Amino acid sequence: MKTGSCILCLVFCAVTLHAQAPEGKFIADTLVVQAEGTYEADPDVATMTFQIFSQDKDLKHAYANAAQSTQRIGDLASQNSLKKEDVSTGVLTVAPIYTGDRKNRARSYYVQGQMILRIRDFAKIGPILDGSVQENVADFRSLTYSLADEEAAKKEAVAVAMRRAIGRASIALEQKGQKLGALRYMSLDVKQLFGVTEVQTYNVESLESSAEGNGGGIFTKQRAAPPPPPPPSQPQKIAVTATVQCAFQIQ
Repeated sequence: MKTGSCILCLVFCAVTLHAQAPEGKFIADTLVVQAEGTYEADPDVATMTFQIFSQDKDLKHAYANAAQSTQRIGDLASQNSLKKEDVSTGVLTVAPIYTGDRKNRARSYYVQGQMILRIRDFAKIGPILDGSVQENVADFRSLTYSLADEEAAKKEAVAVAMRRAIGRASIALEQKGQKLGALRYMSLDVKQLFGVTEVQTYNVESLESSAEGNGGGIFTKQRAAPPPPPPPSQPQKIAVTATVQCAFQIQ
């Protein structure tokens, strides 16, 4: 029993030490190799996010103003030939703002929502952004570039990593006059996308609070929205990285 335990312990330690090593090592009749592959591509989808907001003493007026802002963003999307499936309109939510007196009455109502536009023709970004600022219909929050088919990019990265692993294993065995055999085991790790260009604006619409009256009631007021920064002239490439660890049989 003691002899068997020692053998199992030695095998486990050998495998553990090997898993941490980036270069190939020989274990019995198996060669384990680790390799990394990266695939880069130009983004083909831009996502623009807008925050819809409205505040009024009358709930109907506050809601109507927010709905009108939503419609105007939708009109901008339509004028720039965006498809309906590329326009996402969130639900408008209502939050009452109370006076703080004993009756706890609502002084006004704040309505907010979100709209997301997916743009495939990057030449449309500027006109949509300019139109939203001129009309002062909503807060521009972010502009993000991405890939429409992320899965295809991941497959390409995996293919590059696998070719490198096979190449390294073949060269290592050639030095000893041996040949690469069948694949016995493989682990795969695909990293998240990076290199995504993003433009964001914060504090575009802010609320200030102050005390008023004997009850210490709270009221809010909105600050003017500064213009958003222009979109980048050329978005960065998007890269996907895959890491494979393969165990090949040695012939």
